[in-house]
Amino acid sequence: MKISFHGAARTVTGSKHLITLNNETQILLDCGLFQGMGSVTNKLNSYFGFDAKKVTYLILSHAHIDHCGLLPRLVGEGFERKIFCTSATMDLARILMMDSAKIQMQDAEFSNRHLKPGQEREEPLYTDEDVVKTVGNMKIVEYEEDFEIEPGINLKFTDAGHILGSAAVHLTITENNKPTHITFSGDVGRYGDLLLKSPQQFDQADYILLESTYGDSLHKDLDPIEDMLLQIIENTCNVKKGKVIIPAFSVGRTQELLYALNGLELKGKLPDVLYYVDSPLSSKATEILRNHPEVYNNGVKETLKIDHDIFGFKGLRFVETVEESKALNNDPRPCVIISASGMAEAGRVKHHIRNNISNYKNTILMVGYCEPTSLGGRLIAGQKVVDIFHDDYEVKAEVRSIKSMSAHGDYDDLLQFLSGQDPQKVKQLFLVHGEYEVQQKFAERLKNHGFKNVAIPEYHQEFTLT
Repeated sequence: MKISFHGAARTVTGSKHLITLNNETQILLDCGLFQGMGSVTNKLNSYFGFDAKKVTYLILSHAHIDHCGLLPRLVGEGFERKIFCTSATMDLARILMMDSAKIQMQDAEFSNRHLKPGQEREEPLYTDEDVVKTVGNMKIVEYEEDFEIEPGINLKFTDAGHILGSAAVHLTITENNKPTHITFSGDVGRYGDLLLKSPQQFDQADYILLESTYGDSLHKDLDPIEDMLLQIIENTCNVKKGKVIIPAFSVGRTQELLYALNGLELKGKLPDVLYYVDSPLSSKATEILRNHPEVYNNGVKETLKIDHDIFGFKGLRFVETVEESKALNNDPRPCVIISASGMAEAGRVKHHIRNNISNYKNTILMVGYCEPTSLGGRLIAGQKVVDIFHDDYEVKAEVRSIKSMSAHGDYDDLLQFLSGQDPQKVKQLFLVHGEYEVQQKFAERLKNHGFKNVAIPEYHQEFTLT
């Protein structure tokens, strides 16, 4: 049995890990879109490193686009078999992939209208028709269900606490009467998340693929998030009379922001300005989360006793049409605009940043991890001039960041996620979904906790599992 790593290898995006059995059966764990990788992004998304037609099964950990966003392209290149995921993941992935297809088509059209001499036309990676085919291949497996994919291949999902429907993947693969237990963490959530339950413990594994996004960090307490939002909104909207632009992922981060702003209203502190969620996808994702109260943690359940709508508050508007979105850039009134994507690499938020970044009155507020070469990453790094849609813009707006807002666990959370494992029985632990310097530090920490065989795979690297 072999495993190869075709994404999220020494980077945090494009999750794809391929298990190949001795009989040539191939199991692909996730098929995510590369995001924010600069000029090489399109090339990375156009080449899998394996033959889509030869993949036998696909197991999807969760619906974030860096984990599911290339599924339609995989199907377009000939993958015709089942995609296993939780029911909530299927619901979210459907709207995320459809939105991704539409954004790709819209962005390609916009860029092609503004081509400079010598620049090549852009083409979308896939269309909405590819998404429809992909969703038709999905098969629901619920948490804690012992599911036989085929004789000798068994699957179980446990709650990873990252977003609605997110799962850690546990495979038991039997070859020559010898079972091998492989766990893929997907993305691990936080213990004490603002909204969701904590990640579940899991049975002993022989091999573990573990995300490592924040493997060298400890998040600050969640309590100050409301205070930081209040300070930034007050200073920008009420003092400078400007706009707060918040790039936020449609699933998870947007709902956390709405919950925190709702908390300010419940305490009588919410600034009296307009708040826009400018993403039809975010609207749909928020509605899906509203319909799954069983995933909420005890703190949220207590809030629900006094407020039936934890994502709604005074001044909130959900923007649907492109015309409404464009109108926000011509409206001089102070406001808060929450819009996708979280790394500011695509979607409506990129247009909002383009229109507001060169005005000192405004604030660009980053609320999650950004790949260093993404637009969000370059803003966080303090670049004074950034390229947006092939034009340079001077950064005069204030750039702020709330680092404590993360759906990814820090190194304490990741170690707690592993706490049910006997390190001596783990033959190999592979670190994925992290920057290389971070992974190196986390690998040392893991070794100090008894995990002696820790590997940091390179892009397309293959390992043999004994």
